[in-house]
Amino acid sequence: MVVATKYLNFDTKGDTDIVDITDDVAMAVKDSGIDNGVVTVFAPGSTMAVTTLEYEPGLIFDLKQALERIAPQGIVYQHNERWHDGNGHSHVRASLLGQSETFPIIDGNIALGTWQQIICIDLDNRPRSRKLIVQIVGE
Repeated sequence: MVVATKYLNFDTKGDTDIVDITDDVAMAVKDSGIDNGVVTVFAPGSTMAVTTLEYEPGLIFDLKQALERIAPQGIVYQHNERWHDGNGHSHVRASLLGQSETFPIIDGNIALGTWQQIICIDLDNRPRSRKLIVQIVGE
């Protein structure tokens, strides 16, 4: 069994910035030399999320609108009352979406559906420099 850990670094715009990281994760898997196993993508931080979707403009818009309906920015959050940083909605959204996803690796490829991409979402209310951890386990 082999474990390889890679890091993806990038800047985001904040405010529900959705970034397609599929190619970056696939390259990390390829560079690991692992043909069969799993890859986990983890976002350290409480205002970032990792999930999958069909990365196309209509669905990106729809997801942003859904998140606004579920955890709107313009309501009172106790987090904001305590810290006065205005990102209570960001923490709630990240908690609902989750900070990691795990995918099977089969014959050196991530097992994704035809229209499925791996995305990270910066839910904070300001631009950030972010780092994701990509850990590949297998043989």
